[in-house]
This record gives sequence, structure tokens and C-alpha cells, in this order.
Amino acid sequence: MNRTKLLGKMHITAEDLSEIRSAVADAEEKTSGEIALAVTAESADYSFHELRAAVLLGAALFAALIPVHTTVTKIVENFFWAVPSWTTTAIYGFTAFLTIGVLFLFANIPLLDRAIIPRRIRSRMVYNRALRHFVESGVYATRDRTGILVFLSWMEREVRIIADKGISEKIDQATWNTLAETIALGVRDGKTAAALLEAVRECGRILADHFPADSINENELADGLVVLEKGE
Repeated sequence: MNRTKLLGKMHITAEDLSEIRSAVADAEEKTSGEIALAVTAESADYSFHELRAAVLLGAALFAALIPVHTTVTKIVENFFWAVPSWTTTAIYGFTAFLTIGVLFLFANIPLLDRAIIPRRIRSRMVYNRALRHFVESGVYATRDRTGILVFLSWMEREVRIIADKGISEKIDQATWNTLAETIALGVRDGKTAAALLEAVRECGRILADHFPADSINENELADGLVVLEKGE
């Protein structure tokens, strides 16, 4: 899923992106903390799980056809002369492999992926991807270790907020988890931009209480929402 399609699904416009960027800048003026936001279509390549589900379904279909082997053979004999004994088995095999191929082809549909991939695996992948971006984008490397990342993964329907050491020493992770749940509800209701804007403002308020702006207050991270495309 490319950037344009992802933002469209999330109902985020160019004006929203500009407003989010301004909101981050405004929030950071009042705190020495840094706020980063990122969104991705999905947090991992789930091909293994998709293929496994397709193979299991194909095998289940093959097993379900075994008890009606005689009936299928008689049906085939009605259409062909001198049908070899292996014909029905070949039909079964072809049907099973066709089922596997079709399911695997369409398995990247988000709704189907969420049905196939266990929630605990999706959740772990979102956390791993958020942590990777936390490092790669430099959120972990701010002057006072006061960077925070708001990470949204579209397919998994999950929001993660990761705070650096300086923040974690003063603010419990439960605070950020509650804020993440609020963002998720906004995304669910088709109000992603509004949810992110409110999250930025709330992050700014919380950080300003514990990490007020100092005389330096350098802007160490890029403001605004980063859209990660597949493979990034």
C-alpha cells in the first residue's frame, strides 16, 4: 500500500498533515521533549502465516473430499470414457493446490490477514517495528533522552507509544498506553487526524509539566507525521 492510498484510508489530507506538523512544533515550544509520529500500512511481512493458513485450508479441503471419493469418481465417469484410476486423485490434488494458490494470492487483504494471523503475533510485530523506527529515526538519541514516538500500524489496528529513558523515569507507561487507546478509537471512528492532533497536544501538556522548555530548546527531530512505506 503506497503513501497516498494509506493516507486516504486513514482520512488524512494534506491540510491535516500541515496541521499536525504545526501542532508538534507548538507543543515542543513548551517542552524540552521531542514528539515523533509515524504510521505504516503494516508492521511486518506476514507471508509465512498467510502461506501456512493457505496450506492448512488446502489440506482440510483434500481431507474433506476423501469420504466422497466414490461419488466424485462416478461423476467424472459420466463425462469421460475409460477414466484412469488416478484421475480422481489428480482432481483432488489440483483442487487442493488451486485453493492454496487462491487463498495465498488474496491473503494480503487486511481483513483476511487479521483473521489468519494471531493477535499476539501482530502485536509483537507492531512493537518490534515501532522500536526499530524509534532507533532509526533518532528518537532515542535526543540530548536529554526525552524523545517519544507515537506509532500507528494500519493493518494491525494498533497504536504504540514508546518513550525514551528520561521520560520513562518520570512518567508511567500506563499513561501512554491510555493515550494510545484513545488514538485507536479515533482511527476506528474515521477521525485519525483529530485523534493525532489531540494526542500531540496531550503529549505536549504532559511533557511540559515534567520537562519544561529551557534556554536551548533545540528542535532535534523533524516535526510532523512520517509515513513509512512497505520495506522502510
